Amino acid sequence: MEVEITRLLTTELISVGLPGGTKADVLEHLFGMLKGHPGVVDFEEMRRAVLEREGIMSTGVGQGLALPHAKTEAVSDTIAALVVTDSPVDFGSIDGQPVRIVFMLLGTVSARSLHIKVLSRISRLMNRASVRRELMGAESAHAALDVLSAAEEELLEH
Repeated sequence: MEVEITRLLTTELISVGLPGGTKADVLEHLFGMLKGHPGVVDFEEMRRAVLEREGIMSTGVGQGLALPHAKTEAVSDTIAALVVTDSPVDFGSIDGQPVRIVFMLLGTVSARSLHIKVLSRISRLMNRASVRRELMGAESAHAALDVLSAAEEELLEH
């Protein structure tokens, strides 16, 4: 089953131009975006699951991208949020480079394969320098969603 990232994201779940700050600042902003989301069953447990996963190993995957994620029963469905920061943030990335694009992905424990497929799809999209560059240049949540839509459409054609 193909999972389209753009089906998980709405403009309310995308924030562009967030002042850099710290990794903790960015994570808290993402948590705040998910507060009240219908898929979040237990907000504090969701937050704890992401921070616990982040404590095991940084989700800064390189090339200016971080993918904080967790599988938890604190959500009832796969949900995502995206932040693009104004300035680079030290995320403890594996390549030692700061990040500006942060995708948060949460999935249920039972939907393990879906979670992996979505992480893989995000990675494939973000592997393209042009997509990262366009996202970092997006002036609004709508523009960022358009970038992802076009990139995903192109990916599905191949």
